[in-house]
Amino acid sequence: MKKLKICIIGGGNLGISIAEGLIKSSLKLENLTVTKRRTKAINKLKKIGITVSNDNKKSIKEKDLILLAVKPNQSIKVLNEIKDCIDIEKQIIVSLVTGLSSEKILHTLNKKATIFRTMPNTAIALQESMTCISSKNANKKQSDLINNVFSILGKTMFVKENLISASTVLAASGVAFSLRFMRAIIQAGIEIGFEPNDSKAIAAQVMNGASKLIIESSDNNHPEMEIDKVTTPQGITISGLNAMEHNGFSSALIKGVLTSFNKIEKMKK
Repeated sequence: MKKLKICIIGGGNLGISIAEGLIKSSLKLENLTVTKRRTKAINKLKKIGITVSNDNKKSIKEKDLILLAVKPNQSIKVLNEIKDCIDIEKQIIVSLVTGLSSEKILHTLNKKATIFRTMPNTAIALQESMTCISSKNANKKQSDLINNVFSILGKTMFVKENLISASTVLAASGVAFSLRFMRAIIQAGIEIGFEPNDSKAIAAQVMNGASKLIIESSDNNHPEMEIDKVTTPQGITISGLNAMEHNGFSSALIKGVLTSFNKIEKMKK
């Protein structure tokens, strides 16, 4: 892979996380730029070798990849700002904007550009993201390039574009959902006697181990199979699980995911 020149437009939490992940990764980078209207907020990135700028037009020139990581309500304005500077023969646009379709991007640019929509999560800073990807007007070489970039930063999965909104909820919002579960476990640990830091350490490692039981399973285990291994008749684990379910544990999680998904669907209209 040649050395890549990448511009991330949007120095919010996700844009910064991607930049940090790219710098830490084994990816061959010739230049990485992050833009934000107020660069003071991202000046810390300079210390790790990232260029910061408030000039989107200048920053995308001669870049191989343009990552659009702005807020949804800013996306069309930014696309209109940079559209005359985009070289569709040489540059690939990667959108991380929730609810912004490839067709809307192409309509705004008025060009038949190569578009990828990706939805990583903030764990990308640690090369532990789950990134779902869809493409428009892309050839195999371009798809392989984008897959290589994001697979260095975690796991990837190509999906149809109509699943990108669902991916946003499951993979991106899913980090927050998982951490809220962890917080609840930590609070429960404190209530039964552990110091806060000890409870946090236990909860974090338990979640890490539980994930690996599924991810690294040789026989593609379902979570219920692992649950069965730690539940015994009239045991403490099944009693706790049943109490959680009686109080709507699974139902609340599913309802939360659906609520987030429905909000994205409304944003498209």
